[in-house]
Amino acid sequence: MTPDGALDLDPRWTVEILQKFIRTELHRTGLRDLVLGLSGGIDSAVSVYLAARAIEPSRIHACLMPYRSSSEDSLSDARAIVDDLGLDAETIDISPMVDGFEQVSHDAGRHRLGNVMARARMTLVFDRSMHHRALVLGTSNKTELLLGYGTLHGDLASALNPIGDLYKTQVRTLAEYLGVPESVRVKPPSADLWPDQTDEADLGFSYAEVDRLLGLLIDARASRATAIEDGFAPDLVDRVTRTITRSQFKRRLPIIAKISMRTIGWDFRYPRDWMT
Repeated sequence: MTPDGALDLDPRWTVEILQKFIRTELHRTGLRDLVLGLSGGIDSAVSVYLAARAIEPSRIHACLMPYRSSSEDSLSDARAIVDDLGLDAETIDISPMVDGFEQVSHDAGRHRLGNVMARARMTLVFDRSMHHRALVLGTSNKTELLLGYGTLHGDLASALNPIGDLYKTQVRTLAEYLGVPESVRVKPPSADLWPDQTDEADLGFSYAEVDRLLGLLIDARASRATAIEDGFAPDLVDRVTRTITRSQFKRRLPIIAKISMRTIGWDFRYPRDWMT
């Protein structure tokens, strides 16, 4: 399989599967509504456009959660999505929550504050999930999950994630098919944690490049030597491989020490609907 072949995507087929996934997994919980943080970025946009095909948009509750330094364009893009789909939405300024942490911690740098922003937002989303009796919809893509590019108990938290098996470039393909506004699709990906922050600047490579490499290493199960033969720089292959390995802890539940005959995560691993 070529690196490009690993990223092939049939948008119509994919959308059909994912909207059924959302509808089925939501109903299995006995709940009817969904809630998510809507950033104005492409990932949360694709997640909510899929959700709006799965259930009535009025049952989707979007939380718009800017910080004082957040891009106004991100907020306006999120509002455009709300208007386009007819979602229930509220805007909540997280500045007081983050400021309270900063006053207590005194010496937090921008990366630690960025993690606090992500967790403050998810605190609000899960609070709203209880208020609306709704399930939290995830917005992390496969590229981010493999590279550990996300905050534990922040943007990585959710109850179900429709785009977690889609690479970033595949999310872009799906966004166009779903009719996500062009302003959302074309802007540089950013967590919007500080002014002019972009994902690709943080990562040190483009999504287009790393998705091709990940498709080869993960989906095609190619070796390091094969990846290099296909034209990827050895330093990039090694860096990405190390990043995947070192971020494994973000992709699994906390590891429980085994004492009893049946231990959660070891030999008690039923899916959540095992009693139905």
